Amino acid sequence: MNNSINPTVIVGSGQAGLEMAYALTQTKIPFLLLESEKRVGESWRNRYDSLVLFTPRKYSSLTGYLFPGDPEECPTKDEVADYLEAYVQYFDFPIHYQTKVLSIHQVGQNSFLLRTNQGEIQAANVILATGGFAYPNIPPFANTLSSKTVQLHSSQYRNPNSLQSGSVLVVGAGNSGAHIAAELGQDRHVYLSTSHPISFAPLRLFGKSIFWYFDKLGLVQSPLTSKRGKLVARQREKVYGSFAKNQIRAGKIQIVPRVTGAHHNQVLLQDGQNLLVDNIIWATGFTPDFSWIQIPDTVDSDGKPYHHLGVSPVAGIYYIGLPWQRSRGSSLMGWVKNDATYLASKIKHFQR
Repeated sequence: MNNSINPTVIVGSGQAGLEMAYALTQTKIPFLLLESEKRVGESWRNRYDSLVLFTPRKYSSLTGYLFPGDPEECPTKDEVADYLEAYVQYFDFPIHYQTKVLSIHQVGQNSFLLRTNQGEIQAANVILATGGFAYPNIPPFANTLSSKTVQLHSSQYRNPNSLQSGSVLVVGAGNSGAHIAAELGQDRHVYLSTSHPISFAPLRLFGKSIFWYFDKLGLVQSPLTSKRGKLVARQREKVYGSFAKNQIRAGKIQIVPRVTGAHHNQVLLQDGQNLLVDNIIWATGFTPDFSWIQIPDTVDSDGKPYHHLGVSPVAGIYYIGLPWQRSRGSSLMGWVKNDATYLASKIKHFQR
């Protein structure tokens, strides 16, 4: 691989990385995109089959290239993957596929060395667009369950055929957990474990997407440092749509307390119940992994990167696409452009 110094390297070509590529193009900053998979959008293609975004196409477009189809309808996960792939082709971004970054080292005041499975790359700036979803977060006590109990993280679940027959416990009642529970509740007994009451929100209100109101009120793009942003951050994650809500009301999903332990073929609930189930889906989120950044003062004791609005204290290192990096919209397709524009302006300023 060419060892000449690249002005800027973007690690990851999901929606955040592609918005960053567009912003750098607009500011005339040369860059190189690195993608670990054979094609763009694979992380979307590998999610559960029935996944549909809760943002309509008009709020799922990246800058400069509209999401095809009815702007008021919500796209499927495969349509998102195809759109991201088309976006790269439309702008002809420079990209290296099947290039996984193994480590990053600082080799000078203004230079970084990226060791990849395809060789070494040097860069003056590195933008980490890999997100905060590296490893499935599964509690250690899951290992004490019997091998007869099928266990999957929500990222491994594809459809009901992923499971054996019998009852299912879904642990975690965010959007993924609630929607997977609703899908399974159509023809089997489903328990949904949650530590707090579920907050539902409609997809549409008075004929408009709920995100039309969020956008107009500035709830998605308000910085976390603002009063409005702090108000949004304090609210619980909402489950969008009525599918899961209707299944709960119909008794097809049984809400149970938080899971606190497990033994053999049973799980222990916070209220002292022992629950016998045939399948468990851990919709318990992810943990970040930035341990491959071999640079001092980049990551805290919990493995989370130090940054201010995506700018690392290490000059030349940047982040984009992290949850609540700058606002609620930092990890959403239709709004991550605000972070990208901000970071591009910072990079251009420091290059002067």
